[in-house]
Amino acid sequence: MPGHVDTERHLYDLIKDFRTAMLVSQSSAGEWHARPMAVAELRPDADAFFVTRADSPKVLEIEHDPRVIVTFQSNSVFATVNGRAQLVQDQGLIERLWSPTWKMWFPAGPADPSLLLIRVDAVDAEYWDNSGLQGVKFVFAGLRAVLSGACPESDEKQHAKVQLG
Repeated sequence: MPGHVDTERHLYDLIKDFRTAMLVSQSSAGEWHARPMAVAELRPDADAFFVTRADSPKVLEIEHDPRVIVTFQSNSVFATVNGRAQLVQDQGLIERLWSPTWKMWFPAGPADPSLLLIRVDAVDAEYWDNSGLQGVKFVFAGLRAVLSGACPESDEKQHAKVQLG
């Protein structure tokens, strides 16, 4: 039987190095809208910050319904974070998180009046870790399941639902 896994810590370890994530919000018409976003900051509790323009459609979507989904995906790691978004105009935080690559969208730099932060407060998450040893274990568990006709045992290191905030 697998040992206890700190699933919140494992989630953070899986997603902390992602530089891009998909932010999914809902329009006032109820349509889902996903777009890639640069991760400005990711905290150990899976709360995240993104940068956007004040006139972006996602701002209206978040004002209409703050519930969002953030997804992370690589060849072997997959995670979703459900949360509530809020728009942040904290100049000190903007200056601390500022990245020179943002100058393309915000020519006036961190003082650009159109620059907003989106803070996503994580509520819960789910991950699938098929990296390294977890991937090898997953393949063997799958083969055992096929040969025995039984479903593979769940391993929190490979897959778990995580309750956050």
